[in-house]
Amino acid sequence: MKRQLVIITGLSGSGKSTGARALEDAGFFVIDNLPLVMLPDFLALTGHGYPKVAAVVDARSSDFLGDCHEVLRRIKAEGHDVDILFFEASDHDLIKRFSETRRRHPLVKQEGTLAAIGHEREVMSELRRLATIILDSSGLSVHQLRQRVLVCVLGTEDSEGQLQVQVQSFGFRNGLPLGADLVFDVRFLDNPHFVEELRPKTGLDPAVSSFVLSQPDYKTFIVKLKDLLFFLLPRYRQEGKASLTIGIGCTGGCHRSVAIAEDLRPYLLGTGSVVQVKHRDIVKD
Repeated sequence: MKRQLVIITGLSGSGKSTGARALEDAGFFVIDNLPLVMLPDFLALTGHGYPKVAAVVDARSSDFLGDCHEVLRRIKAEGHDVDILFFEASDHDLIKRFSETRRRHPLVKQEGTLAAIGHEREVMSELRRLATIILDSSGLSVHQLRQRVLVCVLGTEDSEGQLQVQVQSFGFRNGLPLGADLVFDVRFLDNPHFVEELRPKTGLDPAVSSFVLSQPDYKTFIVKLKDLLFFLLPRYRQEGKASLTIGIGCTGGCHRSVAIAEDLRPYLLGTGSVVQVKHRDIVKD
């Protein structure tokens, strides 16, 4: 089975973990600190289950780096698409990052961090020479680095389509949804609960949906909400945000919030986002 394989490597503190998380969010199976010589066996053992794989290889497995030519030859001979993504940064930036995080460089000894960085550059020089992508993270924020990784590996169009949007209806009497990025209170709308024939139904019923969506206040609200999302979504995407949860809340979470969450689905799909709608409290009393 032909696979897309990205070998994430480079200097300690240069952003490999950020790159690995970005690719994991983009659907890659990511394995960290795998000795390079074991990579062909890993690909053989995992069979057809993982079409996109990223493996983090760095100085922690330096004893195995000498075999990189043979390992890459075997992988390419099996027909896999291989990219070597090499992360680096200036000495100044690397020293600053280790100081800020209070982490110890994995190769540091009595000579100090700067000498350890120089030694690591020597150890990793052969993989750097073989790299298909060299990414210098000097001066980049985490979000900028994440976006650059996606662009380099997936291409601009694919990276821009990675925002996962979940719209969650809920009832305020059961508490706010955990992890919501944006929450909108729609209790200002007339409540179908007080219409006898609508009370036992939910916002998934066409009669309830029509009652909610036909209200003049709702028509004004949804225009303003769509304008806000039109402004926000591309900026979240540009920042490197991978997922967004939008909470729509009414009193019980059965009528108004459900109808509105469903009404938002086609609009959000039209933005190029991957959309999931979840109704947390629709079956609660």
